[in-house]
Amino acid sequence: MSSDLNPTGDPRPRVGLLGTGPWAHRTHAPALAAHPGSDFVGVWGRRPEAAAELARAYDLKVYEDPDELFAECDVVAFALPPDVQAPLAVRAAAAGCHLLLDKPVATTVEDARAVAGAAARHGVASVVFLTLRFAEPTAGWVAEQAGRSGWFTAAAHWLGAVFPPDGTPSAYADSPWRKAKGGLWDVGPHALSVLVPVLGDVTEVSATRGPSDVVQLALRHASGAASTAVLSLGAPRAAAGVGLELRGTEGVYELPGWSDVPGAYGRALDALLTAARTGVPDLRGAEFGARLTEILAEAEAQLPG
Repeated sequence: MSSDLNPTGDPRPRVGLLGTGPWAHRTHAPALAAHPGSDFVGVWGRRPEAAAELARAYDLKVYEDPDELFAECDVVAFALPPDVQAPLAVRAAAAGCHLLLDKPVATTVEDARAVAGAAARHGVASVVFLTLRFAEPTAGWVAEQAGRSGWFTAAAHWLGAVFPPDGTPSAYADSPWRKAKGGLWDVGPHALSVLVPVLGDVTEVSATRGPSDVVQLALRHASGAASTAVLSLGAPRAAAGVGLELRGTEGVYELPGWSDVPGAYGRALDALLTAARTGVPDLRGAEFGARLTEILAEAEAQLPG
């Protein structure tokens, strides 16, 4: 499939979805179906019965082979575990498809770099769906803070109750990769997606473990600012929550709340289509995703086995 999109949007770019889990049902599929600037045409999944169910709900074609989907689509949206996503993204890029990736891009530096390299080599656009960078008002808030200077420190926490010790697991608990990799890899990208553009790239990382799957990061940034991030998927329900506070010479700023995640996903697709039409890479693309993987891998290497 050619990587050139019709700048008039006629015909609309054809989008295929890889993945059929809860995230695909709740976010990807409804957002793709509602998107006015593209045509949601098909789905592939590792479980054919789940792909058939999703296809019936949105009147889609079921692809039995991902390469067949790549051949018939301009854009591929991913709702897959990271280490399943990465090699398929490399194949999709080679087929000329633009990449709407999920986070993390991969859980090894080699695989994440392979995705970024494939996108660059084949001249396709890429965007990583990092919720806080596309949801509103958080996306605008991040852009506003990135325009300030004089940052001193920041503190982030993302404490999920996906695997709570005191209640029913969430809909995302039936996820082997989340069980294996924990909050560091699942919600760590969200925290870093705000800290890095505001405070600058990470120049030093230290990591320690806490209870359950808790990981605490201490980071030094290119601006000279220091930050911390506490990450978990196994928090007690009463302790769960998300927050991020920035402190600097201009004052104290707190991350606002957000909602409408499918709407945010639609804006991520908008950003991808803009990058594809203009040829200007989006700053939230596969290269940024690979950098996040490098930071998380460095942190993980410091943790006891």
